[in-house]
Amino acid sequence: MKLTLKIWRQKGANTKGSLQTYPIDGIDGDMSFLEMLDVLNEQLIEKGDEPVVFDHDCREGICGSCSLQINGKPHGPQRHTTTCQLHMRSFNDGDTVVIEPFRATAFPVIKDLVVDRSGFDRIQQAGGYVSVNTSGNTIDANATPVEKDNADEAFNSATCIGCGACVAACVNASAMLFTSAKVSQFALLPQGEVEATRRVLNMVEQMDKEGFGACSNTGACFIECPKDISLENIARINREYLKASAEG
Repeated sequence: MKLTLKIWRQKGANTKGSLQTYPIDGIDGDMSFLEMLDVLNEQLIEKGDEPVVFDHDCREGICGSCSLQINGKPHGPQRHTTTCQLHMRSFNDGDTVVIEPFRATAFPVIKDLVVDRSGFDRIQQAGGYVSVNTSGNTIDANATPVEKDNADEAFNSATCIGCGACVAACVNASAMLFTSAKVSQFALLPQGEVEATRRVLNMVEQMDKEGFGACSNTGACFIECPKDISLENIARINREYLKASAEG
């Protein structure tokens, strides 16, 4: 497979970037998108050129670090798929593929395709901890009953990998889907009730401090989310926030 890659190159956060064109040949359809970038970088290094900097870790669709904007879509053309799990058979021979970093003020570019998503870490840290009894004998797993529907929803919310596709997809660069998923995974469980009021107020406050925009209500975040995080979480965080504000 022969492709024309247009890749965003930027030396640092305070320098001007631009799209650079790289022809590439011999790409197998069974390669992952990141493996294709590995091949490109090997070719660039052999020529004495600087390789393209991109983020990755697990390459198993779990860590969320592989976030790229591919032909205008977060993680590329396939739904429910992270960049590392996207295979080159999703493209056709002769295609031009535009590869950019996620675009959001709260995600400043570090270099080339890598952005700083530490704002997500600070939002989670603002949520604090969960009070649990850790003294004495181990507590039986069934000692605190949890309704199955709530347990299932909490688990589904917890599958958010913090990749930032929701931010990249939103016209307002909102982090509401991410933040609401992190709030929901505790709000739905009795173990999360003790800090519930403080948690939602602090996380929403931190989200605003980081410079993320307001929810646009378009649902683009849900469409582009590789883990299919539900929009119901945004409704839940709004309810939790209003309740916490009234109690405060």
